[in-house]
Amino acid sequence: MAIGRRKLGVQGLEVSAIGLGCMGMSQSYGPADMAESIATLHRAIELGCDFLDTAEVYGPFKNEELLGGALAGKRAQVTIATKFGFKIGESGIAGLNSTPAHIHEVVEASLRRLRTDHIDLLYQHRVDPAVPMEEVAGAVGELVRQGKVRYFGLSEAGVANIRRAHAVHPVSALQSEYSLWECNLEQDIIPVLRELGIGLVPFSPLGRGFLTGEVLRAEQYPATDFRHNDPRYQGANYDANVAAAGAVREIAKAIGAKPGQVALAWLLHKGEDVVPIPGTKRRNYLEENIAAATLALDAAQMQTLDTALAPEKISGPRYGERMMATIDR
Repeated sequence: MAIGRRKLGVQGLEVSAIGLGCMGMSQSYGPADMAESIATLHRAIELGCDFLDTAEVYGPFKNEELLGGALAGKRAQVTIATKFGFKIGESGIAGLNSTPAHIHEVVEASLRRLRTDHIDLLYQHRVDPAVPMEEVAGAVGELVRQGKVRYFGLSEAGVANIRRAHAVHPVSALQSEYSLWECNLEQDIIPVLRELGIGLVPFSPLGRGFLTGEVLRAEQYPATDFRHNDPRYQGANYDANVAAAGAVREIAKAIGAKPGQVALAWLLHKGEDVVPIPGTKRRNYLEENIAAATLALDAAQMQTLDTALAPEKISGPRYGERMMATIDR
């Protein structure tokens, strides 16, 4: 299957049209399966899906270590994106930290875990209100000049901080949640990205699995699964969201595709500067996701999806209060 290539930003970063979110290989969505995760990474490379997304906080640390081992002898075939920005203690996340000194420390540790001498795309995971964005961008720019980082990215940053960062060091990509059921970027963020020549990397492009049609109510997932506490999977929210997602299932049936493939195709049709990173730890789902790159949706189908899953049709916030507070809007 021909996955195709896309450019993220105007700085020269080119990746597969669909990437692979690796977080679930070590946390959040059920038990880990190391062997299958490694096989999935290798299969992604075989299929031309070379844009791999990780972060120090996934695990914590385990996800980068997994990639470092799995990519032995294959490093030159992939583009690795990782992230900094959290203070990680013995019991997990202990707050935000994007001080320049911490950024340098994190990058050195990530390089060791990834077993590489450079990070292709380094994101600030969440905006740290205690550290001026100019200092963050300056620190990453210094790492770029040292050859330890190739491109700079932001995650869940708002308009003001995107502009402030880009004025100091060019931002190649913004990673944020964006999908058929989370269109929060369309009014303000996407126009600024296109004005500045910054690519968009949607995470959770399948609505954490909701848009695949294969979902359960929150309480049916184990407490260790992220979806167990997801407001959109709970009670009346779940019922309303299943109804809204019916349009995805109907179009998928009409064109002989899977609902998740329709959701990914919708994103790809939103612009050549959009590269979704659906997460999976299984080869069969990886292959399904990549096949979405060849799926064509016509204008009527796009309009049907836009209408059926308009923001007012989606019930519940995408996160609980604590996590929503980390979003820079």
